[in-house]
Formats: sequence, structure tokens, C-alpha cells
Amino acid sequence: MTRKPRRHALSVPVRSGSEVGFPQSLGEVHDMLYDKSLERDNCGFGLIAHIEGEPSHKVVRTAIHALARMQHRGAILADGKTGDGCGLLLQKPDRFFRIVAQKRGWRLAKNYAVGMLFLNKDPELAAAARRIVEEELQRETLSIVGWRDVPTNEGVLGEIALSSLPRIEQIFVNAPAGWRPRDMERRLFIARRRIEKRLEADKDFYVCSLSNLVNIYKGLCMPADLPRFYLDLADLRLESAICLFHQRFSTNTVPRWPLAQPFRYLAHNGEINTITGNRQWARARTYKFQTPLIPDLHDAAPFVNETGSDSSSMDNMLELLLAGGMDIIRAMRLLVPPAWQNNPDMDPELRAFFDFNSMHMEPWDGPAGIVMSDGRFAACNLDRNGLRPARYVITKDKLITCASEVGIWDYQPDEVVEKGRVGPGELMVIDTRSGRILHSAETDDDLKSRHPYKEWMEKNVRRLVPFEDLPDEEVGSRELDDDTLASYQKQFNYSAEELDSVIRVLGENGQEAVGSMGDDTPFAVLSSQPRIIYDYFRQQFAQVTNPPIDPLREAHVMSLATSIGREMNVFCEAEGQAHRLSFKSPILLYSDFKQLTTMKEEHYRADTLDITFDVTKTTLEATVKELCDKAEKMVRSGTVLLVLSDRNIAKDRLPVPAPMAVGAIQTRLVDQSLRCDANIIVETASARDPHHFAVLLGFGATAIYPYLAYETLGRLVDTHAIAKDYRTVMLNYRNGINKGLYKIMSKMGISTIASYRCSKLFEAVGLHDDVVGLCFQGVVSRIGGASFEDFQQDLLNLSKRAWLARKPISQGGLLKYVHGGEYHAYNPDVVRTLQQAVQSGEYSDYQEYAKLVNERPATTLRDLLAITPGENAGQHC
Repeated sequence: MTRKPRRHALSVPVRSGSEVGFPQSLGEVHDMLYDKSLERDNCGFGLIAHIEGEPSHKVVRTAIHALARMQHRGAILADGKTGDGCGLLLQKPDRFFRIVAQKRGWRLAKNYAVGMLFLNKDPELAAAARRIVEEELQRETLSIVGWRDVPTNEGVLGEIALSSLPRIEQIFVNAPAGWRPRDMERRLFIARRRIEKRLEADKDFYVCSLSNLVNIYKGLCMPADLPRFYLDLADLRLESAICLFHQRFSTNTVPRWPLAQPFRYLAHNGEINTITGNRQWARARTYKFQTPLIPDLHDAAPFVNETGSDSSSMDNMLELLLAGGMDIIRAMRLLVPPAWQNNPDMDPELRAFFDFNSMHMEPWDGPAGIVMSDGRFAACNLDRNGLRPARYVITKDKLITCASEVGIWDYQPDEVVEKGRVGPGELMVIDTRSGRILHSAETDDDLKSRHPYKEWMEKNVRRLVPFEDLPDEEVGSRELDDDTLASYQKQFNYSAEELDSVIRVLGENGQEAVGSMGDDTPFAVLSSQPRIIYDYFRQQFAQVTNPPIDPLREAHVMSLATSIGREMNVFCEAEGQAHRLSFKSPILLYSDFKQLTTMKEEHYRADTLDITFDVTKTTLEATVKELCDKAEKMVRSGTVLLVLSDRNIAKDRLPVPAPMAVGAIQTRLVDQSLRCDANIIVETASARDPHHFAVLLGFGATAIYPYLAYETLGRLVDTHAIAKDYRTVMLNYRNGINKGLYKIMSKMGISTIASYRCSKLFEAVGLHDDVVGLCFQGVVSRIGGASFEDFQQDLLNLSKRAWLARKPISQGGLLKYVHGGEYHAYNPDVVRTLQQAVQSGEYSDYQEYAKLVNERPATTLRDLLAITPGENAGQHC
């Protein structure tokens, strides 16, 4: 059975050579292969603080000097003066701002704020922005003191930075009498979000900072030129007790003024590999974020940007947590926790704290060195792998310097009191109010003692009875007879090759078969054979500045632990938030699935949604939309475990490809603010190798029960193709899939399955925009192709063969060449003719080889390209 390749459906945007790739100017973004949602950066960072909180210009000067020594950590554009971005975050320089206000005849209240704004160069747009800023601030009963043009020296900027230079102004705002600093900070947060939403169309408008605690100076200049550009920074009266500094290197990002760091609370060196999932989960949890401190908190939604850099999104989330009343210590322990799951030496009380919070916030995972400050605390946090170093020095004059490298300041040996480094997963905090340095042991001791987390967890967490501990009659057995099993295998496109080389090996050895690198078969969209939808996705992997993880030697930092239940409000810590059902892997065995779906408790109510459809009455696309409607209705009615099942297939009843159903339902539940009240459990016959499970998890599945893989293994045991007992084979298969998931996660530098879930770390190759838009929103898709109609036809062709007993299961041919199977670029004929041409040296033999290659079926995308001569072809040769 063959099908026509879908070459007619392929589409990719093409423009002239000057337009392809990255934008040609800082303000220009083409809708081409460049995708701003993939922006990353890798940088130098650090902080300097006076431990006892005494402000001085020395802190600012030292930070600038340190920043200048990090010039090698950033790039320099072609004009030799434009950098990728650098900046400082200062504890509010109160004395300096009061001098500024006094010169202008302004009266600053005891509690006041200063905003640093980038405005449009167009005078009318800038005036409109000022008006909106003032309206929203006054709406919060804040008093506008005045506007100040920030003194700058444009002469130090390069032409490229100058071409995109915004208007830079400060606004001074007084709080009503009686307001506390944190109260004002929260109202400024709400006001700023309203301002940003109203000015969304003005792409040059940006609020660097609007705070009564901190202030930011940043831009696209060289680090040494920062005080020459911002003249405030050279003023000896500008004093601060805390200063964060950052030198940006745009790994694959267009340098822009707003993307220079620090952001409003943090500066980040590294890459958040899970950023797509983190952003979607932040959007999904919007309705869960509630606090009496900000009754109108939802006016600020969406809380996390989905178009800026990964660092800016993390800053958004930190800002939200702080606004909701969380201190910076707990907030960072939620966002970037240490590796606690597999640490046998961890205090049980501390483990309970991390376990309690893990249900309501997945780690923002990836190599990360982060410095942050809220005006009182200055802190440095490293990811669980410690892939971005941070070293600190404490001197006799009570200054602490912490940076991504040593040598940023010339300390004399007799000045140094202590040297050290922040270790993997550690958080070091300087409390400038109490004059203390808190290392991880002290901060963690404080966190674990705030509530009886261990008692709550022991009382409310349910755990599945392990498969290993069950009697034989409860571990499951085959439910399909041989004929029905064969029909299911044919409908879901199993092949004899897969049974022997993939599924049997996993069940027998507990790990994937070893194969050579490379794939010489056509892309799924170009194939003449029916291909399952999983084949249309290619895994992304860590590259450039982003190291992968070794899943064997670094297994202690990785975890597949999965929790099921309703998520709660992260701002409210109470016993009721400990309710959950936990297990060690998202790959469910028969006993796991039965335990999950037969629970009677309201916390874990399970309902099944049939994802098959009658092809004589409806279409695949209409069915997917209908499934979304049904899923939404079920969750609104109280379903917590939403089981998507494709068991109910028949001659005229086709299965919706499980990734389509998962992706579409995930998107619908997120859009309707329901996803955090439900868990998506997939009972599917389509998943059998680690890539399939990764696709389902990457698009939102909570857990997966691959029933047909287990049925197939059961038959292999019954026929003695595997000489092991049923229990051992099932455990081996799951262990093999687990190892495969670890390998896939590690290639992208991700440590936990909670972070990988919904991360969409794939590139779709050859899917029509309609399919991507409905089922796979957010995935990278640069080339169109197969439509719903194409997939439905494939399912129908498979169905016609599936229910004919005389038709055997396909032989396959994806892994090895099989005559009449999938085409291989290095097939025996090609290899034979190449060897013959090399050995004989005859041109006729070479022509025979060349003909096989040049006339082969389209196998790669380049096979679809042709050189089209222009009118002046050959003139410039």
C-alpha cells in the first residue's frame, strides 16, 4: 500500500537573499525563517553590595569597572561601538533623586517612585504615551511629581545603536501618606501592566523600571561607555548599596534596547530550555493566581510575555510572585529549585517543602546563573547542574562581589576576608537590612520551618501501589485475541520490523536497541508509505552555548516523577494544597492505569473521552474540534483525570492521532482557564517508542498508558519470542522508555519531566498550517504540508487493510532497507553502482550511479529545489 508524496502541499516562505534570515536592522523583524520566540542570550553577570546596606558611589563605580572587564562576554556590532546590551540595576539612589527633585522645585514624599521609560522618538506618540502613563498612575491615587529628560551623551553610541535610540525619560511619582513601600510597589505593578496593554501598539515604548525600590540604567552601548552615555552614573552623588550588572551576548537574538539587561528584578546568564512550556503554564495558571494584597490582580494578566527573551519572561514571573507577597527567597526556590528528588541526604522536612511546591510550579529549567534584587535583598542563584559559574569575594570594607568570573576587580590580598563560589542549585542571599549573608543551608532551614510541610504531605499525598509489589493476578494480562491484536497493529501502522527491532528489544533488555546514526529515508511528508504523525516531528537539541546533560552520569539531577490532581493558588500555603497522587514515571503500566481510573475520591475523579470517530458521518478535523468541546464540558463538570482513549476502533471507526487530540485539548483547556483543574491521561495504541511518548508529553499529556505495546509484548511472551515472564517484560519495557525519555530530555538540557511537559521542543516538518493552528500551537513549523484530509485518508487506507485477516502486518523498512518498503537513499543499488564506478573508473559506470541519485524519489527538502536562471544569468560569473 502506497500513497502519493504530499509535495504539492509543501510550502515555505521565500524572499530574496537579502531578506532571508535575521532582520537587517534592529527595528525590523521579517515574518520569515527567523522566529523571535526562539530568542536566547548568553552573558556575563554579577552583583556588588554593601553587606550592611550603606550606599556609596564606590559600589556603582566598582560595578561599572567590573562590567567593563566583561566586554569579552558580549558581542560588538560592525560599527565598533554598538554592543548587544549592558546595564545596571541599582537600589534606589534616594539622595541623588532628592537632589534632582530639589533643583526642579519638586517635593518628593517619604515614599516615592521613579520610572525609567523608553519612549517613541515621534513627539506625538511620546506625548500620547506620557498621557496614558499619567492617567493610569493617577487612577491608583498616585501623584505625578514631574518628568525628567535623562541626561545622555549620544556621541558615544555607534550608528546602529543610534538608529534605534528611544527617547529616555524618568517620571517621579509620590505615594499617598501612610502607604508602605511594598504597597506602592504592588500598585505600580498593576499600573504598569495597564499602561503596557494600552500602549501595546507602540513597539518603541518600554518601561525599564517603575519602582520605589530599584532603578535601572541600560542600553546598547559598550560597558565602559555606560557612564559616558548615562551621565547620572558618572555623578559622584549617585549612591547605592546594591548594584547588579550585566553584559549581554545575543546568542541568536537581534540586539534591541528593551532586551538589554538587567530586567526589572534580575539579570540572567544562560538559557531557559523549557521557556515555551513555562510561558504556557503561566498563562494556564492565570486564574489560579489570587491574593488579597492585590484584589484586581487579573487586570495585570497576561503576567508573562510570550515574545521577549527567555530571561525577560522569567523576570515577569519573579515580579508576579513578589507582587503577590512572596519573598525573593521562596520565589527563587520555586522557579529554580535544586535537585531534590534523588538526594538521599536531604533533610526530609526540606524535601517536603520542595515536594509541596512542585505541584504548583514546574522548574524553569536550563543552564542559569541569576542575580536579583528587590532593593533589600541581593541574591545569586544557580541551576541544579551548576552550568553557569558564580564566584564571590568578601572584603574588609563589607563589600561582596559575586560574578560569573573572577578578576572583575583588583582586590589586594590583605583586603579579602572570604572567597567562595555558589554551588549547583544553591542560593546565596545578602540581606542588607540585617547585614547578613545567607547561604543555602540557612535559607532552606527558614523555608522548611514556615509550615509543617512534611506532616501535610504524609497526610494528603496518595501514591500508586508499585507494580513490583502487586500479586500476579493484579499485574494484568492480554485482553485482545490474536486476530483483534493484528487488526489493531495494522490500524496503528505497526510493522514486523518494529515488533522485532524496537518493541521486543525494549521488553527483553530494558533499553533501546543500538543503531547507527543517520536517517536516509524521506521526510514523512515526502514518503510514499503511510507514516504516523509522530514522524512529522523532529526533536530539538541543545546547541551553541547550551550544554546537554549526561543522563547516565548526571542521573541524580533528573527526574520523571509525576503528580496528578488539581493545582492550587501558589500564594496560599495551606494543607489542602498538598492533595495529589504521585508516581515515579508518566509511563503507566496496567496496574497503574487501573488504580488511577477506578479511584472514587472527588480529588481524582476520572472520566473517559473516546477519541475515535465514524468516518461515514464526520471528518477528522470536525472530530478534533468536537473533542475540544467535550473535554471542556467534562472538566467544567468536575473531571480531574481526563482519559483520552482510542480503544474503540472498528471497521468504519478511525482513531484520531493521539498527539492531535492532546495538543488541541491542551490548547482549549488553557484558553478556557481549565487546564490546571484537570490532567490529561492518554490511553493509546499509537505510542510505542520513546520519541512517541516525548511528543505526547511535549504537547501536554500528563501520563500515558500504551496498551497496544503491552498487548504486543504479551503475545511475544506467549509465543516465546521473549524468554522472560510477563511481569519482568512489562517492567523492562517501561524502564527502556524511561531511559529513552531521559536521553531525549538530556539532549535539550532539561532535568525534569515536569519542565519538559508542554515544552513543545520539536520542529514540525511538513504539517499544514490548519493542523498546526488547531493541534500544535506554538511549535516551530517552517514548512507546510499534510492536511487533515491527508491524515484522514491515511487512516482510512490503514483501516481497509486492518480488518482484512488475509492481509499480514507490514514488513516495515524504516530502519533497514526492505524491497517494496520505504525508500532509502543508500539502498543496495546505489551502493553497488557507486562501488562499481569507483573500482572500474569507467564514466559509464558513474553515469549509472548518477542516474540513480538524480532520478530518485524526493527524499530531502533539497530534492524539491531547482535553480531558476534569471534574465542576467552568467553576467557576474
